Amino acid sequence: MTSFGLQLPNFSLGVPDAELFSQVVARARAGEDAGFSSLWVMDHLYQLPALGGADQPMLEAYTLLGALATATSSMTLGALVTGVTYRNPALVAKMVTTLDIISGGRAVLGIGAAWHDVEHEGLGFDFPPVRERMDRLEEALRICRAMFTEAAPSFDGRYYRIHEARNLPRPLGSLPIMVGGGGERRTLRLVAQYADQCNINGPADVIRHKVAVLHRHCRDVGRDPSEITVTRLATLMLTESADQTRQVREFLVQAAGADAAAGFNVGQEHEIVDQLAALAEAGVQEFIFNLPLADPDEISRAGKLLTSRFG
Repeated sequence: MTSFGLQLPNFSLGVPDAELFSQVVARARAGEDAGFSSLWVMDHLYQLPALGGADQPMLEAYTLLGALATATSSMTLGALVTGVTYRNPALVAKMVTTLDIISGGRAVLGIGAAWHDVEHEGLGFDFPPVRERMDRLEEALRICRAMFTEAAPSFDGRYYRIHEARNLPRPLGSLPIMVGGGGERRTLRLVAQYADQCNINGPADVIRHKVAVLHRHCRDVGRDPSEITVTRLATLMLTESADQTRQVREFLVQAAGADAAAGFNVGQEHEIVDQLAALAEAGVQEFIFNLPLADPDEISRAGKLLTSRFG
């Protein structure tokens, strides 16, 4: 069965800072009531350029997720995705386990190699070359998996180490790990080796190709591909007319470029349904959408449309 997740990427909600969290909660609860089965926030410390940049508000991911765990009851909760450069991976394992306890077993560890150099420079985090970040990601995956599943694991890597690490209390169940990114040589191989979910993006032909690459990596490492859930993150924009659809698409091409714009889902309700059917056929099992300008009513409308057609 196809499932749907809601990402909350935007905290410029037109209210004073003291009212900000209540507005975030209203959006989360609207998504839960409308049938979204997972809730995600970005792990960024500066807002991204497409949403206004560093001068716009941004809440720290895991503090926010812990609070949202107490304001929701059914959605799984995760960062899409945790940047490996911001925290020691043993601390990440502890934080996600704590989220799992607070939420009653609803945590997911989403993790990736990080990319936003501006916030690294601004806040003093090292931003090593991509090869080192990928090496760090592999070590972090090994540490987190061990701390989720073993009583007192040890690991001595090039960048990180643990020695008879204790992680008590333990996760309440089998805490899933998601790896974000679609790099074909390294990222998708790490998914095959260590992850329960992958998050990729793009149109149907790109998704189909990435899934085929993932399956080849699974065969190479002796993994059953059915053990890995394929998720896709995209921005959803529901329009009211063909003319509005055209205008929005033209704006996206100008603002983001044709390749990036192809990864958005834009259209009237029947067009969105057709787009998602093609993506599901290409291999997507969970669709995760952000609606950056949506209020709770619009989130509710989107969730009810999606779950009524695919749920």
